[in-house]
Amino acid sequence: MNLENIAIQLEAHPDYKVLRRLVPRKQFFDISISNLKRGVIIDTETTGIDTAKDEIIEIGMILFDYDPVTGQAYHVIDTCGELEQPSKPIPPETTLVHGITDDMVQGKRIDDDKVAKFISGVTLVVAHNSSFDRAMLERRLPIFKTLSWGCSFKEIPWRNEGIGSQKLDYILSQFGFFHEAHRAEADCLALLEVLQRPLPGSGRLGLSWILDAQRQPAYRVWATGSPFDNKDQLKALGYRFDGATKVWSLLTTHDRLEQDLVALKQAGYNGKAARVQVETLDGFVRYSVRPGEKVQRVL
Repeated sequence: MNLENIAIQLEAHPDYKVLRRLVPRKQFFDISISNLKRGVIIDTETTGIDTAKDEIIEIGMILFDYDPVTGQAYHVIDTCGELEQPSKPIPPETTLVHGITDDMVQGKRIDDDKVAKFISGVTLVVAHNSSFDRAMLERRLPIFKTLSWGCSFKEIPWRNEGIGSQKLDYILSQFGFFHEAHRAEADCLALLEVLQRPLPGSGRLGLSWILDAQRQPAYRVWATGSPFDNKDQLKALGYRFDGATKVWSLLTTHDRLEQDLVALKQAGYNGKAARVQVETLDGFVRYSVRPGEKVQRVL
């Protein structure tokens, strides 16, 4: 019985869609060029979702080289997977997600020196939810503070590309594959495959969107001193209230910054002159809990 022939016949029928098990590739392109950069795709499994309290129990990394202009990956250089025993037992509900048990991590610890050596020379870190993974890793392995990060979850316009969910296993299924989800190294291999598939809307590689975001910083505008009565107008513009600073803020792009400041003057300060803070978020602080450089702007 030739299963592939059966799969091809099913695919030809409009009532069926076939998913194949992902077989990770080591080689993506074989034309030699001289300006390749080195990237790492990273994923963590943890004891929970609280980035301030929960702990990493597994880290997976895929080291690869890529063309910084096109986003084309060339080949996988190496892979790395490490387990670590947390200070407390792994909650059963967490084990249900990733399958990692206390027995599997007993006596294990991530080798800090091995990780540092592995990512030496890396110019870009990519995770599928960098706001989470970066916060967890910078607390456990401070070397990740020194690297520039991108996020495949937020920096690729999945819905505009015709893919209706940002979940990695769903995206992978749209390209005809399934994998062993929710284990760190397997998720990294799946993500690299996704980033090297032409997207259905634009035909671009997913990694090229992330590289575009790297070239221009994002900004966070802080509406310092805005009257309380203007909160509804700020909400309408997309501002969110930061409980720690008690200030409304907006995350925006390089292209939209100036028009957002004009809109803020009207909505937040009733057209009157005001001083606000603009925080620059380049790849070295984007998705980190660490702040970017702030400057005052006069509206």
